Amino acid sequence: MNLIVHVEIPVLDIERAMGFYNAVFGLNFAEVVTIHGNKMAFFPFAADQNGASGALAQGDVYVPTRDGAIIYIGVSDMDEVLAKAVALGSEVLFPKTLAGEDIYVAEIADSEGNRIAIQSV
Repeated sequence: MNLIVHVEIPVLDIERAMGFYNAVFGLNFAEVVTIHGNKMAFFPFAADQNGASGALAQGDVYVPTRDGAIIYIGVSDMDEVLAKAVALGSEVLFPKTLAGEDIYVAEIADSEGNRIAIQSV
């Protein structure tokens, strides 16, 4: 069993964040839903594959930060993802760095100010 089953990324403006994650990572979101008074935009998820489900989450308890847990998003072309993020005004917080045999990591600030890590897959 995988320990992490779901992740919610705090956002201030869910539409802006959806645009950022779509442009940078190619993610398409279904409709925004409201759960317990909070807006949620869920990442695509396939139950028969590895990995946790996730969502962008907007509400009073969701506060973007660079200081909390760091979420790693797997990408096939890190250079392309970094270029797209920077073109949208994202700050590279940690440059592309070799982390193991053929594994690279980097960190960016998303449109909401969160520290998001990317890892080559």
